[in-house]
Amino acid sequence: VFQSEEMPQNDYMDLFQKRQGKRFDHEEKVRKKEARKVHEDAKKAKNLHGIKAKLYNKQRYKEKASMKKMLKAHEEKDATVKGADQPEGALPGYLLERQEVNRTKILSNMIKQKRKEKGGKWEVPINKVKGMSEEEMFKVIKTGKRKRKEWKRMITKATFVGQNFTRKPPKYERFIRPSGMRFKKAHVTHPELKTTFFLEILGVKRNPQSNMYTSLGVMTKGTIIEVNVSELGLVTQSGKVVWGKYAQITNNPENDGCINAVLLVQSVDFAYE
Repeated sequence: VFQSEEMPQNDYMDLFQKRQGKRFDHEEKVRKKEARKVHEDAKKAKNLHGIKAKLYNKQRYKEKASMKKMLKAHEEKDATVKGADQPEGALPGYLLERQEVNRTKILSNMIKQKRKEKGGKWEVPINKVKGMSEEEMFKVIKTGKRKRKEWKRMITKATFVGQNFTRKPPKYERFIRPSGMRFKKAHVTHPELKTTFFLEILGVKRNPQSNMYTSLGVMTKGTIIEVNVSELGLVTQSGKVVWGKYAQITNNPENDGCINAVLLVQSVDFAYE
């Protein structure tokens, strides 16, 4: 007798995605599905009756409670901080063990970081960039014996891949990044020193066109990249050597054959510990 619980289900869905890849609009469909889920849950809660309604509402209550806890943890909250300043002169006996307490606001590190990023959002040389269509970004590669399959795409723009990058087997490779269009270094100009340096690229931080292009390492005009500035000898206030800084690409690399960028002086520094 077969027992369904013990039968292996394998990872056939993951295997299918590795072989065939995902749809182009996969991320968008997932996002829309999540946005619809809220309304669907509310509709379901209204229509359920009896024990099913009780169980479902209990589950939703737990979810809402955990969400409120998480939001509360990241909100501003009052905190008491003991003051270090001691008044001059002798203190009476009843004040010896008492310390001055100041009320202050504390924020979680995550919120602080998010606020920092929001504050520096528009502090870039190029605020707006022209949108690119998928036809401009990708070239359709036909595969198969009869050349009828069109699920592969070749990236026509400049890209960056890490040092330890290894291509997938050609049969399973969905996005092809031509080696002739891969860049490892960029001409970065320091706006205050008015000097240009030929620096190594560490990674692609954000491509304004799409998050998918960021993950693929595509570099177009307006893209924020991370460059290695250790050879410039920059030092933080605490005396640590600055390892990496952000820079924004100011040209069209696929047309010029090189990457020109401007260093973002107000950006976050990455220093040696």
